[in-house]
Amino acid sequence: MREEFTHWSVLFKQYMKRDWKLILFWVLGLGGFAGGFLPAFEEIGKGNGLIGLYETMKNPAMISLCGPTPVQEAAEYTVGAMYGHLMLLFTGLIAMLVAAVHVVSHTRKEEESGLTEFVCSYRVGRHASSVALLAEEIVIHVLITIFSAVLLLVFDVESVTAGPAFLFAVCVGIAGVMGAAIALVMAQIMPSSAGATGASLGMIGVLYVLRAGTDISNLDLSMWNPMGWIYLTYPFTKNRTAPLFYAAAFCVAVILIAFALERGRDMGSGYLPEKTGRGNVKKSLLSVPGLLIRLNRSMVLGWVLTFLILGAVYGSIYGDMETFLGGNELIRAMFTAGGISVEASFTSTILVVLGGLAAIVPVVVVNKLFTEESSARLGQVSATRVSRAKLYWVTMGIAVFSAALALFAAAGGLGGAALLVMEKSELEMTDFLLAGMNYLPAVLFFAALSALMLGWLPAFGKAVYIYIGYAIMLNYFQGLLDLPEWFENTAVLSWIPRMPMDEFDGMVFAVVTVLSLVIMVIGYLGYRKRDMVERI
Repeated sequence: MREEFTHWSVLFKQYMKRDWKLILFWVLGLGGFAGGFLPAFEEIGKGNGLIGLYETMKNPAMISLCGPTPVQEAAEYTVGAMYGHLMLLFTGLIAMLVAAVHVVSHTRKEEESGLTEFVCSYRVGRHASSVALLAEEIVIHVLITIFSAVLLLVFDVESVTAGPAFLFAVCVGIAGVMGAAIALVMAQIMPSSAGATGASLGMIGVLYVLRAGTDISNLDLSMWNPMGWIYLTYPFTKNRTAPLFYAAAFCVAVILIAFALERGRDMGSGYLPEKTGRGNVKKSLLSVPGLLIRLNRSMVLGWVLTFLILGAVYGSIYGDMETFLGGNELIRAMFTAGGISVEASFTSTILVVLGGLAAIVPVVVVNKLFTEESSARLGQVSATRVSRAKLYWVTMGIAVFSAALALFAAAGGLGGAALLVMEKSELEMTDFLLAGMNYLPAVLFFAALSALMLGWLPAFGKAVYIYIGYAIMLNYFQGLLDLPEWFENTAVLSWIPRMPMDEFDGMVFAVVTVLSLVIMVIGYLGYRKRDMVERI
C-alpha cells in the first residue's frame, strides 16, 4: 500500500516550483477578492444603506443568488453581516471552480499529453501525483485563508472581528478543497480531460442551483448540500463551525473514493467509455463554418443562458428599487443621475455591467481558435485547401453573432423580469433591448482586440479579459469617482452613450464598429503571416 504513494513529496516540491507564479497570482487574486471589498461595503452601509440592502436581499431572487441571512431585523444587519451574506457564497463558488479546473489540468490533461506516463516510468507510486496535487491545493487554500483573513482585519471595521473573519476565510479555503476533491473524482470517471472539466464544473453548478431552490423553499434541506456548508456558517452573525466539520469529512470521503477509482483504471482512460462516433460524419462538419460552429456551440449556448438568468436576477430588483436606492448617497450616486428617472438611470448602469460581461463570449470564441491551433488540432485542416483567411473570418463571424446573441439575452432577461415585477413603468421591452444592443460596438471592440492578439501576440490573448474587467469597474463606479475625462475614455465602454438615460448616437455606433473591423483586419494580417503554434 505504501508503495502507491512513493515519492509524492518529491513531486509536491516539483509542483510548487513549477506553479509558484500561478500560486502567487491565485492567492493574491482570490484572497484580495475575498477580503478587499470590505471598505466599499462599509461605504454602502452608511446612512440607511444597510436597511435598504437588507430589505432588498429579502427578495426570493436575491436569496437564490446570494443565500439567506439569519438576521431577523434590519437593525441587526451590520457591515460584517452584509459582507458575509453577499460575498461568502460567491467567493466560495469561485474557489471551487478555479480549484476544479486546476486539478483536472494537472491530472487527466497531463495524462493525455503523456507527461504522467513519463513521470510514472520512474519509481513513482500510483497515487503519488494525486497526493502531491492535493497537498499543493491544501497549501494554496491555507495561504488564501490567511491572506484574506488578515486583509479583512486590516481595514479595522467595527463589526468585523478576528474570529468571524477567520471563519469567513476558512470557509473560502475549504470550499476550494471541496472543488478539488470533486474534480479528482471526475478525473477518474470521465473519458477525457474535457469531459472531466465539464463534469466537475457541471456538478458544482448543480450544487449551486439545488441550494438556490432549497434556500427559498426549505432551508433545512440546504444543510444536506455540500455547498450549503460554506455559507450556512453565517460568519459575523451566528458563527457556526459545525458545517466546516461536515465539509472536511466530505473532502476526506470524496478523496478516498477518488483513490479507489484511480487504483482500478488504466492510465489515460476513464470508467465511462468514449462516446461512439457516427458511422458517417455529418455533412455540416465537412465545412469550415460547420466545424467551427460545432466547436463553439455548447460554450456559446451556455454563456447565453447564463446572461439570460443574470439579466433576470438584476431585473427582479426593480420591484424593490426605491428601498434599495433610498437613504444612501453612495448607492444613489452609483445608480442614479440628476434629472433622470430612477428606472432609466438604474437600467443604464446595470447594462454597462451586462454589456461588458457579454464581451467574454466573443473573446472566448476567438481564443478557441488559438486553443485548437496550439493543441495541434488544426494542423490537418490547414494542410488541406482550407485557407487561414477562411478559418479567421468564419471565427470572427461566429464571434460577432455570439456577441449580439449574448447582449440580446442579457437585455431581454433584464427587461422581462423588470417589467414583470414593476406595477407601472415608463420603460418598454424595446427600450431594454435597444439599450442592450447599443453596446454591440464596444463588445466588438473587445473581440477585435482579441483578434489582434491572435494575429500578432497569440500567447497574450487572455490579457483582453483584464481590460474587460478594468472597463467594467471603471464604468460601474463612474458616479463615485471624480476622474478626468481622458482617464474615463481609456475604457471603450465609456465611449458608448448610456441608453436609456442618454440618447442613441449613430455616429459613435458607426465609428466604433468601423474601428473594430479595422483592428480585425490588422489582426488578420498578422494571423496570415505568422507560423502556427503547436504545443505538443
